[in-house]
Amino acid sequence: MSKMQYKVLGLLVGMLGGLLASAIVRKVWELMPGHDDAPEAIDTRRSWGEILTAAALQGAIFAVIRAAVERATAASAEKLAGEQPGAEVQRQQQE
Repeated sequence: MSKMQYKVLGLLVGMLGGLLASAIVRKVWELMPGHDDAPEAIDTRRSWGEILTAAALQGAIFAVIRAAVERATAASAEKLAGEQPGAEVQRQQQE
């Protein structure tokens, strides 16, 4: 798999991962007692603690989903191509 093909695949899968992460953030926030939706940072009716908790939760969920998606994409690409993504670029640089 060429580096360009891998980048396109990664972009598409990354977008799907972002949608998944957003849905998970909404569901987790809804499960918290007394909260209907995640607050926006500019919502001055919400407390600092609530805003920062929502941001930390969102950041953690997005980081975990991103790592999982990138790892799964790389592992799948390696299975399909028989080598790690970008391996041909690394070989060319070594020559």
